[in-house]
Amino acid sequence: MVSRVGFLGVIARLLLWAFLLCLAVVVVYPLLWMLVNGFKTNSEIFGNPFALPSHWSFDSYQKAWNRGVSNYLTTSILVTVTSTVATVFVSAWAAYGLTRVDIPFGKAVTGLILGGLMLAPSVALVPLVKMFQSMGLYNSFWALLVLYTAFRVPFTTFLIRAYMLDLPREVDEAAEMDGCGRWTAFWRITLPMCKPILVSTVLLHILFAWNEYLFAMVFTSGAGVQTLPVGLMSLMSKHGTEFPVVFAGMTIAAVPVVLLFFVGQRYIVKGLADGVGK
Repeated sequence: MVSRVGFLGVIARLLLWAFLLCLAVVVVYPLLWMLVNGFKTNSEIFGNPFALPSHWSFDSYQKAWNRGVSNYLTTSILVTVTSTVATVFVSAWAAYGLTRVDIPFGKAVTGLILGGLMLAPSVALVPLVKMFQSMGLYNSFWALLVLYTAFRVPFTTFLIRAYMLDLPREVDEAAEMDGCGRWTAFWRITLPMCKPILVSTVLLHILFAWNEYLFAMVFTSGAGVQTLPVGLMSLMSKHGTEFPVVFAGMTIAAVPVVLLFFVGQRYIVKGLADGVGK
């Protein structure tokens, strides 16, 4: 009986590994195919899109870089980094106030912030365009910074608040007895205790800001402020017949996100499990 159970366990593990291997191939193969096609010529792509290139050349990657991908990459990095810092800081401070400070109508304020999760970005496009035009922020870096921060604060606050609810308040009370103010307690005590969920929210916001297309397309029309998703669409429209250049640009855009995912995937899973699970 024991041997039979052990045999079934081995079979189950083999089936699980086979399933995970197939899933990995499904996910990784398109990325490798895109990478390899950046080294081919147009004739090779049309002749046999699944074969290896006859000559490995970085010409297409150099062309994509010189045709605007370098500018798009710089803008995406700037927008992503600044909006991530602003979103996580504002959300963590809001979550701290909602969980550690007895404010009037605290539940109503929480409901109002979380109500932002129900607002679809496409519904607010027209009034937002008019508002940003009147403020002189349209077609600028500041438009994306404000939008990415405002629309992600409710979700990020929800995650951090869920994590903070389970933290012992006695630590904050002890800090107050030692003379720490709210800001010191928040910065030096609460935030270090929230490291798992903070890392998770940082990675999630980076993935959002790096791949966001709707706001970037509507609120940026100049080549100097376009992010990678919009810039790649422009590259495809201008050089659509040069498919190796297009594939090279897509690969350059995908590499930072893929590396970030492989480095931070365990932090995302752990932080979300600890936060939402609590």
